[in-house]
Amino acid sequence: MPKKILSGIVVSDKPNKTITVMVERKYQHPILKKVMKARKKYNAHDEENKFKTGDKVTIRESRPFSKNKKFEVIGEIK
Repeated sequence: MPKKILSGIVVSDKPNKTITVMVERKYQHPILKKVMKARKKYNAHDEENKFKTGDKVTIRESRPFSKNKKFEVIGEIK
């Protein structure tokens, strides 16, 4: 099964070697036919602590690093 790849904005970099990424997706509501926005936060592993709040990054699904951390950072979006 392919790994999930998501892109979003870093909203927190407080914990050591961890960043919190806000991923926003748009979808059409099945009944209302209105375009809806859904936001979700993911904790991602950042080995070198190089990403700061406000950076746009790409994250990939990986092995669990902890209870809530199941993604790792691939790189920054220019």
